Amino acid sequence: MEHRPKSKRGFASMTKEQRERIASLGGRSVPSAKRSFAQDRALASEAGRKGGQRSQGRRRAGEEATPE
Repeated sequence: MEHRPKSKRGFASMTKEQRERIASLGGRSVPSAKRSFAQDRALASEAGRKGGQRSQGRRRAGEEATPE
């Protein structure tokens, strides 16, 4: 079996500047209306409460909580 060095692919082949530029695009892809948790504490609290109720409700019923 011949041992060959691995070639760099994906992010490993990019410069630090290229990786940073791509990473900075992630937050911009979401519309500001969808990023409202940081701006509206009550909305974030309500969403957390709903998520907790859903996951605990499944556990009480004997079901596994599965990530969605």
